[in-house]
Amino acid sequence: MNDYMSALHQRFFQKPDFTELKEEIELTRREVRDSLDKIQRRKLMQLVDAQTLLREETSLASFKAGFKLAWGIAKELEWDDIQREEQDREVNENG
Repeated sequence: MNDYMSALHQRFFQKPDFTELKEEIELTRREVRDSLDKIQRRKLMQLVDAQTLLREETSLASFKAGFKLAWGIAKELEWDDIQREEQDREVNENG
């Protein structure tokens, strides 16, 4: 199921355009990187990589939650229709 949800996410999710913000973040990252030694730079890259992974996982989790919400609403609406049809049938049979 997780692979299917990931495929749906890739198919339907459109990344918003945050070009200016991304450029600002990259510029700041470079400025910080340039002031660090080799070991600190490695730690900075690990931090950036972890943040990227967190962002991707959060996006997928949000997509899944929205999908489940929509699925639940659809099932509830279907159940309401079934109940309404049963009530109409009972009224027609008794009326």
